Amino acid sequence: MSTVLITGGNGFVGRHVVSALQDRGDRVRVLALPGEDASWLRQRGVAVYHGDVRMPGSLAEPVRGADAVLHMAAMMDVWRPIGDYRAVNVTGTENIGRAALAAGVRRFVHISSSSVYGVALGRPADEGFPLAPFPDPYPITKAEGDRVVQRMIAEEQLPAVIIRPDQIFGPGDHLHFGQMADRLRSGRGIVVGSGDNAMPFVYVTDIVRGLLLALDHDRAVGQAYNITNDHPLTQKQLLRAIAHDVGARPPRWHVPYRALYAAGYLAERLAAVVPSSRSRPPITRLGVAFFGTDNRYAIGKARRELGYSPQVDLRDGIRLAAEWYRQHARSSVTEALATGNAAEQVAI
Repeated sequence: MSTVLITGGNGFVGRHVVSALQDRGDRVRVLALPGEDASWLRQRGVAVYHGDVRMPGSLAEPVRGADAVLHMAAMMDVWRPIGDYRAVNVTGTENIGRAALAAGVRRFVHISSSSVYGVALGRPADEGFPLAPFPDPYPITKAEGDRVVQRMIAEEQLPAVIIRPDQIFGPGDHLHFGQMADRLRSGRGIVVGSGDNAMPFVYVTDIVRGLLLALDHDRAVGQAYNITNDHPLTQKQLLRAIAHDVGARPPRWHVPYRALYAAGYLAERLAAVVPSSRSRPPITRLGVAFFGTDNRYAIGKARRELGYSPQVDLRDGIRLAAEWYRQHARSSVTEALATGNAAEQVAI
């Protein structure tokens, strides 16, 4: 039995991780933002500590006595200056890493992102690919945070493992799966370009399995691993499957990639000049690139060294996520964002 501290443990993926750790008998702690509703965690017997990775003084107590730290907290999907992203995704990562070093934890698992490699790479990216993120605050700062952990491993012997997941979906995903389903049900779904490009998605329980392997496997320390499903669906297959399972019509309209990318640029420029705007534009260049370019990631290293393999076929995962969606249907993700999952420090 181990004591594991999770930053960002009150979010979509975090809740799945909490359940998996408790199911195997670990003691779980969660670092939640001051004022964040942590009632679900307390109901499950989780020790909740209120703090912020941007505030080093709030980290010593929750880390003290922990065997491992799972660092999942990140800023994402909010329209903020890159400095705000950097404060959480880079400085915050260094802060919690230093707290872990001071406390003598045996394992520090950092959740990075496949977005650190960039887009449209031409072949499946493995862990040796250079970090060349798309010019958007989230991938830029996730790459910087990834490099911080790499440096702390090399220079300060932080016993860390870096996990680079694809886009995660499953029951409880109001933001991404929910947003796609909402668009399809409202008749606003489109296909970017031909739709024949691979979409980088992975079911949530496969990510959880990869994280537990990273926590437990001795060989993992000091390494980075892609954790995803290496049999991706194309954009057309993904959208058609979601539409079918949520009772919507599949998208009919194909919009040229370059035209949509230009529209994303204009939308970003307009949002940038609106005073006090904190809402992400309805279309962004990153969103267009994510949906409209071919992105594949290799998991051979995780297979060989961790014994990882995806267990949930993506088509089956969509059925499971759609079942949850139908039971918890919202007219839009706005309600979910307003309930706390879109706090300044968002858990992936």
